[in-house]
Amino acid sequence: MAAAKDFYKILGVGDKATDDEIKKSYRNLAKQYHPDANPDNPSAGERFKEISEAYSVLSDADQRKKYDTMRRYGAFGAGPGGFSARRGGGGGATQGFEDFDFSGLTGFGGIGDLFSSIFGKGKRATVAEPIEATVEIPFRTAVLGGKVTITVTVSEACPACGGSGAAPGATVDTCTECKGRGTIAFGQGGFAVTRPCPACRGRGRVASKGCARCGGDGEVTVTKKLLMTVPQGTDSGHKVRLKGQGQRSGPGEPPGDLLVTFQVKPDRFFSRDGLDIYCTVPINFAQAALGTKIKVRTVNGRRVVLSVPAGTQPGRKFRIKGQGVEKNGKKGDQFVEVDVTIPEKLTDAQEELVKKFADGVGLKY
Repeated sequence: MAAAKDFYKILGVGDKATDDEIKKSYRNLAKQYHPDANPDNPSAGERFKEISEAYSVLSDADQRKKYDTMRRYGAFGAGPGGFSARRGGGGGATQGFEDFDFSGLTGFGGIGDLFSSIFGKGKRATVAEPIEATVEIPFRTAVLGGKVTITVTVSEACPACGGSGAAPGATVDTCTECKGRGTIAFGQGGFAVTRPCPACRGRGRVASKGCARCGGDGEVTVTKKLLMTVPQGTDSGHKVRLKGQGQRSGPGEPPGDLLVTFQVKPDRFFSRDGLDIYCTVPINFAQAALGTKIKVRTVNGRRVVLSVPAGTQPGRKFRIKGQGVEKNGKKGDQFVEVDVTIPEKLTDAQEELVKKFADGVGLKY
């Protein structure tokens, strides 16, 4: 059974938190614990993974509903009676679980399937639940969109035996363990839970000699490279579902889906908040005092000439309209903060000029 996890506690929000509150908390925590920002802290990577797992469930309306239902009935020790169930009148499942399918809830080591078997519709899914992968993408690819190649490892039907698990010429007999049904039942808290037979791996038949290629499993592990599209304006935590690119639930069954979660790599120059882009550009003391024009790089690669007026103070921000992130018909701006740099050392002549300037404007030094 999966270890208890309170995803709301992990993200530091209440169970009534809105989608925006969950997203905001996730962004702050992901930025704080991102491995790139903590190269000397190995535990940050585990914390980052835990934060991403919590967000992947709570940011998905369907998964959050399933998680909340399981949490409310004690699947993670959060409910009134721990992992338990009541039978109502007429032998039906406990009210609230009737016809509720938990099998799509990911990240709990199969406990979602267990709840579906006990409380739900009582049928074994023929399509595997989605497998998940996290892919890091460059900042500019996330903003502008593009293509990335991902690598996933899945099981497929063995090409040597066609998924039967039998060696050439071997006899295939009915499994004595499950009597050919392909499933067995075991007790769980007073309920009978049905699962694929481990002796025949759900096939209902056993070969006298196993296939040498797959060791009788009927499946082989393969590594696939997939080229996928990154939507324009993608943010960390955004998920894309690739139909039929996941894991099979068993021999002869169709493959499930692959659920890809994007993590945006930090950029050395740009940062992002929603649809707006931020950057910092250094200027010297003379440029700040007298005014100047500087060329500023935008996220699309073009450079924009920015006028810096005389008397500009350190930390002042300038807006370049329409140079932010474009998403769903909306477009943000780019904000440029100027960082006034002061030389560490002055020549005698430079020092004299600075003193004359200070005297002229009445500055004390």
